[in-house]
Amino acid sequence: MENASLVDEYGYVLDGKVFLKGYLDYPDRQIGEVKRTEQEALDYFKNRFIIAENKVSQLEKDIEEAQNKGSYLTKLVQLRKKLISFDALGDFPPLLDRLDAQEKILNELITVNQLKNLEIKRALIADAEAIVDSTEWRQTADELQEIKTKWIKTGPVDKTVEGEVEGRFQELLDGFFTRRREFFNEQNKVIQERLDKYDELIRLAFRANRLGDLDAAFQEVRRLNNAWKQVGEVPIKKSGKLYKQFKKATTMFYTKYNEAKGIVIEKRIDPRIEAQMKMVDEVEKLSRQSDIFAAAERAKVLLNSWKEVKVPFKMQDKSLNDRFRAACDKIFELSYLGRVLARKYPAFDLKSQAEQIRTKIREMEYLVRREKSDLQFALQDADGLDPNKDEDKQILNKINTQKRKIAMKETILREFQKQLEAVGY
Repeated sequence: MENASLVDEYGYVLDGKVFLKGYLDYPDRQIGEVKRTEQEALDYFKNRFIIAENKVSQLEKDIEEAQNKGSYLTKLVQLRKKLISFDALGDFPPLLDRLDAQEKILNELITVNQLKNLEIKRALIADAEAIVDSTEWRQTADELQEIKTKWIKTGPVDKTVEGEVEGRFQELLDGFFTRRREFFNEQNKVIQERLDKYDELIRLAFRANRLGDLDAAFQEVRRLNNAWKQVGEVPIKKSGKLYKQFKKATTMFYTKYNEAKGIVIEKRIDPRIEAQMKMVDEVEKLSRQSDIFAAAERAKVLLNSWKEVKVPFKMQDKSLNDRFRAACDKIFELSYLGRVLARKYPAFDLKSQAEQIRTKIREMEYLVRREKSDLQFALQDADGLDPNKDEDKQILNKINTQKRKIAMKETILREFQKQLEAVGY
């Protein structure tokens, strides 16, 4: 610097090169070269120092406004390294002091946060310890997953305890999921053994069909039936298919056995189905009754009784359901027509039989036209309805009911036409 051609407070020019004076423990260092004049070179690097000041000021502002201030520690360390090697002329120590002050604040915050994080993670470890020995595999796995999610969202702890804390938590998770895996492996083994047993019983049941001694085969099939009940549960999809095969084999045998022994088996009807059959017979007789108003009152009672008979879905007889509904629909349609005729034609009973039928036909045709018009109006918006929504489902059910009522009216009309043909026009 003694031979410098131009000296400034923070730097100098020597042999056409610009130097920054040493500060703190850092020696003088070259930061550039003179391009035009020495003074212009010094001024250029003085102006660059403003960039360094702005960088520090911006970082201070960011830290002050940030919620997670600790995340700025790495940026601060990086900025300090850049300042030490930044090519500019100015008073660097105050800038470094400002960074040191910020680093002290951040380290204190990080220490506090790490203590909080440690407290949270130890609480999560306690929560995990309380449930890891459970054999409620699905529920416990879900709860541990929730705990793990909270763990991941919790920030780091001090390096001195990080290994211990992380290791203990992972040990708990690994222990539970290892036990769960071993349990289900054992379960799968047991299930496979049961499946093999079922396959063996099916094979023996089909073999029993080929035995020449029917009485011995009968005892064998009874033994197989008892053995089947003792095997144990397997997944329902597989159990259904297996039982279907076993049932086929035993049914084949009992059919052959009963035929050989002359045994006639009467098919047992479920009491609920039997009750429905009786109601169907009664309501169909009511639909042919002359006093249609009395028939309608009785049909209402039967309709409520039908609803009270709770038949499992798989046991329901669709033909019975359809017959009962059709008979009720017919009674209620005829009853409604009867009320219309009584209101509009007080002297209806004085008409001839043919005239009465023609009147019924006219009124029923009018009702059909009116309901078809209502249905057409309802169908205009039906395309956009979602059957999975309760409100839309109700509307669609109403439309289907309208269609059914129209179909029944048209059926009654055809019956009236036949009656008219029978009595002559």
